[in-house]
Amino acid sequence: MNWELFGAFLVMTAVLIVTPGPIVTLVIATGVSQGVGAALVTVAGTSIGNALLLAAIAFGLNWVLQNAAVLFDLMRWAGAAYLIWLGVQAWRHASAAAAVRAGTVNFSRGVLVALSNPKTIAFFTAFLPQFVDPHLPVARQLIVMCAVTALFAALSDSLWALASGLGRAWFIKPVRARWLGRLSGAVLTGGGVWLLLARRTG
Repeated sequence: MNWELFGAFLVMTAVLIVTPGPIVTLVIATGVSQGVGAALVTVAGTSIGNALLLAAIAFGLNWVLQNAAVLFDLMRWAGAAYLIWLGVQAWRHASAAAAVRAGTVNFSRGVLVALSNPKTIAFFTAFLPQFVDPHLPVARQLIVMCAVTALFAALSDSLWALASGLGRAWFIKPVRARWLGRLSGAVLTGGGVWLLLARRTG
């Protein structure tokens, strides 16, 4: 592993995963409306869905690098720019609190929400290549990063489940959503700029 890239990957992944999205919204809605147990069942489903989706993305990225190295490099440049765009959007819309709706919860619903989220596919297709060192075994790097991401997501979602079930609506007040969105936006934008500069000097 390239430990400089992997360290940056860990920091950005940790911040990004705790930022509310469709999965976190589902977990919070379930915790608020039905309690911790139901929310943790949902987390089990979303964790399986995330693992399957990340494995498919990693397989595709590894194939691209092995068969079209130029395309992979273009994806890395485009991905860095995409991170900056996401960061700007997250900052601009930080004041908009996530809409939380309650609904019937079960394991399969968690899996389907994770698998059917197009933003996850687009984001990780752009995100993971930024931290791959092409001079090292690519498949192993992607496997490690996907495994770490899946574990981080499972832990974060579980904490959201506990917090929403025990703390209820305290954790989803607009002021907290706003600061969380701004933090995410700053990290995304800063990371994207850093990666663009690293590409230019590398």
